Amino acid sequence: MRTRGDAAVREYSARFDGWEPERFRLSPEQVAELVASLPAQVVDDIARPFRHPGAVRRPSNGHICSVTMTVLMNAGPWLAVPPHGYGGIENVVAALVPELRRRGVRVVLAGVGSSELPVDELVSVYPDGQFAQLQRPFNRVMGVAAAHLHRVVCEVRSRDDITLVHDHQEAFGLTVLAAMGADAPPVLHTLHWDLAKHPELYGNVDGGGRLFVNGVSFNQLTTAPPALRALSVGHVHLATPLAVRADRRPAPPKAGHLVTLGRITPCKGQHIAARVAHRIGRDLVLAGPVGPHHTPDQLAAVGPDDPNPDVRYWREHVEPLVDGRRVRWLGTVVAGARDELVASAAAALLPIEWEEPGGTAVVESLALGTPVVGFRRGCLPELVEHGRTGLLVEPGDEEALAAAVGEAARHDPDEGRRDAARRFTPARMAERYLRLYQRVLAAARNGGTHRLSRAGSTG
Repeated sequence: MRTRGDAAVREYSARFDGWEPERFRLSPEQVAELVASLPAQVVDDIARPFRHPGAVRRPSNGHICSVTMTVLMNAGPWLAVPPHGYGGIENVVAALVPELRRRGVRVVLAGVGSSELPVDELVSVYPDGQFAQLQRPFNRVMGVAAAHLHRVVCEVRSRDDITLVHDHQEAFGLTVLAAMGADAPPVLHTLHWDLAKHPELYGNVDGGGRLFVNGVSFNQLTTAPPALRALSVGHVHLATPLAVRADRRPAPPKAGHLVTLGRITPCKGQHIAARVAHRIGRDLVLAGPVGPHHTPDQLAAVGPDDPNPDVRYWREHVEPLVDGRRVRWLGTVVAGARDELVASAAAALLPIEWEEPGGTAVVESLALGTPVVGFRRGCLPELVEHGRTGLLVEPGDEEALAAAVGEAARHDPDEGRRDAARRFTPARMAERYLRLYQRVLAAARNGGTHRLSRAGSTG
């Protein structure tokens, strides 16, 4: 074998296995017959990656790696990627894309023109984010999502190198990309929102054997109607760059205040957090936008009749509790200022009043070494280890919540940082999504059949 190489392999194969290469060699006519028997979409899926000249790339070690995939990442038309302030979905995309590209994935970003995230290509209609349009009457804003998605569809139809579409655009992305059928590559649609919304859509959705979904927590998927759940290929917890080497960063001193991070809106429960702070005599800092308003000056400039529901919630339920001393609102806080605010807090107080699907504020708080105190609902029990990285109490029990704040001071901040470094890094999220991409591609080749498991979990 060592001296004769392949010749010896062929000889021994014929002698012991009855295998003769000529007997199994197909003629060109037989190959053509076999290809003709395959569904056209299967042939196209196999051939698609080989048609694009950039499909094979040479990594830094000098070796040619296998054919890579090109993913069209649809971030929607609402905010730049990364966002300049608040932006949940856009922050997820900003954390995921660099790690995918490090693993050889080509990324075509469908977003707005002001996006600064390094990608292979950028596709856009709007030069800047359209988030401020969201609170306008539907007949004034309905064209925004449609125009963006029309551009995505045109891009997908005009080229044949897109291996998979990873869609993050609520409702429109799901329906339009599913309706494209074989005209679109396989689609993974990530569900970032409350699945109790859109019951007629989610209760009757049909992926056509080409579109599949994933959740951002296991609990979220348990709330999905059967038709939507049938399309699920798993869930992937959110990640934050703050988790990278979080267990190796020095711990800043705690200042003793509490912090509630996130958009000021009824489901986040800022009014409860403020009540608890007054009740126990602890300083609380609220950080996050009120509707489209990112600073107190911006909010003060709008009239009392502003129709924005988040502004109404602020005026009626939160602002009366914000006295500037015990409870303060800073507006949107980003980057180093946000990190310092959270890392120096005694606890992150998150009394959510809905089935929180993803929990960005949770994973950021843990990565910064701040225990989480909140209600036991939504994704929180998956992200917070009760008694070690935080404390969770029964929903609505403000007395228990107040008591938990006092107990949180005894938690070791290093526990949260270690947990975040292990579970919530962008690299871990990317590895999980790559597994889901492969499951989606395999399921699409098999006519839409797949086996749901918990393989998508980062927990």
